[in-house]
Amino acid sequence: MTLRRSDHTLALAPATTDDFRELARRRLPRQLFDYVDGGAFAENSMRANEDDLHALRVRQRVLRDVSARRLETTVLGQTLSVPVVLAPVGFAGMFAPRAEVLAARAAQRTGITFTESTLSICGIEEVAAATTTPFWFQLYVMKDRRFAEDLVARARAAGCATLVLTVDLAVTGRRFRDARNGLNGGISTLGQYRRKIDLATHPRWVREVALGGKPLTFGNLESAVPAGRVPEDFQHWVASQFDPSVTWRDLEWLRSLWDGPIILKGILDPEDAREAVANGADAIIVSNHGGRQLDDVTSTIRALPAIAEAVGDQVEILMDGGVRSGLDVVKALSLGARACLIGRPWVYAVAARGEQGVVNVIESIRADLMVVLALTGVADVKDLNPSVLEGGWRDSER
Repeated sequence: MTLRRSDHTLALAPATTDDFRELARRRLPRQLFDYVDGGAFAENSMRANEDDLHALRVRQRVLRDVSARRLETTVLGQTLSVPVVLAPVGFAGMFAPRAEVLAARAAQRTGITFTESTLSICGIEEVAAATTTPFWFQLYVMKDRRFAEDLVARARAAGCATLVLTVDLAVTGRRFRDARNGLNGGISTLGQYRRKIDLATHPRWVREVALGGKPLTFGNLESAVPAGRVPEDFQHWVASQFDPSVTWRDLEWLRSLWDGPIILKGILDPEDAREAVANGADAIIVSNHGGRQLDDVTSTIRALPAIAEAVGDQVEILMDGGVRSGLDVVKALSLGARACLIGRPWVYAVAARGEQGVVNVIESIRADLMVVLALTGVADVKDLNPSVLEGGWRDSER
């Protein structure tokens, strides 16, 4: 079971994802912190994402020339200074003022890529206006296909480099923290009172986010979810628009709208990975939605080797879920990922320290990688393979 180190004072600069998590916990209203921090059902898969990464052991190797280490990689032809991408996170702009813009700027400053969520507070155009490098756009296909068609056209016009189709949200997972906090609606009078107290005890958030600057509205879906009761109105919209009828056949329709690379996010089974390849995906993301959809499914690091073995020579593979450090990135790359996506780490960081916090998290991962490569005797992230781990591939499948 993952242990959180929240007993330190954080009087100095935060150094790890856990440090930023603790700062975010202190600064955010409970309902918002629980939204980003929580998972589905009993949260077993969410914990397993981290725990299974921690269980893998790396091999320390010595007397190898690691004086010049390289962290750079490419994903779909796009160069990353570190093998990390900022994952799409819905509601992100509720954790810090214009958080998606801050994260996109941080990604640009550090030479990696940001992924804009369909459910972002800042719209595609606002993020594009604040940056000069291409970012990715994550798409949900809704029942009313006009929403998707409009979003794809806007993403193309804004110069987005890649489309990320999330495929593991036919319905919204059962997230009990959100239910208890009333984010799913149906909150009692006592619950409403407690929520008001929660907000009142976080005046900085109220001042900077709820009241500061632009109104809180979903910038990519303003016509569907206008400013006002965010996120309550959004929950009603989700119930009416998320489409459980989407199938592999819809990829052909999507390809007719988008001529750039398409990544499928939410692949957890080798058979689905083969289907993705057969249906023209340019890359896949091994993901269980951060443990926020279906509980008691395998962790992503456990799922990765079999998927890499099934399709790794046909399509680029990325992974998310539980990645909190450069050591985690090394383990994922050793088992077949080309790069990792991080979601919670950048949200904790932007909530705690804004744009600079996101930069600091990325640079912390970079520093981790430099040390881990040196002490495992690997000079280039492209040379990572199962032999870097104790027991190699076999330990990853236990």
